[in-house]
Amino acid sequence: MANNGIFQDWGANKGNPKGRLVMMLFRVAHGLRRSLLLFILFIPYFLFYRFFVEWLLGIELPWKTRIGPGFRVDHGQALVVNDGTVFGSGCTVRNSTTIGNKMNKEGGYTRAPIFGDRVDIGANAVIIGAITIGNDVAIGAGSVVLKDVPANHIAVGNPARFIPRSPSA
Repeated sequence: MANNGIFQDWGANKGNPKGRLVMMLFRVAHGLRRSLLLFILFIPYFLFYRFFVEWLLGIELPWKTRIGPGFRVDHGQALVVNDGTVFGSGCTVRNSTTIGNKMNKEGGYTRAPIFGDRVDIGANAVIIGAITIGNDVAIGAGSVVLKDVPANHIAVGNPARFIPRSPSA
């Protein structure tokens, strides 16, 4: 649990006390859940996490979610992330964003999205389904992303269309 991203998250959320608090609580819960014995011993912590982070702060960030170091929660409110989601390092997620799976034609659910490194997600974005988002991608505010986004692109609109990212962006 020593190198689990707490310090990188702390730096990424500089000037953002809510983001720092949420990510510190998340990293502790994520580390504790890896051992059945620790999970059982710390059930009160998991209940506190669920009550405080999800119910009071309005950030649904399950402790099973895989998140790389340097994760930034910007204006965390009304954020919903599926526990099967995988984030690379240096990603930013803003308020009112929904990230998850969707029901397929057979009645089951798809996997959740997988994000590369340095993905910047704008407010009120919806990203669902068994898709992969490449490295250095920006997802515009209010965009609905249902297909893979190639690396170094910007996804904008509903449904999202992809624009190559200029080297200076």
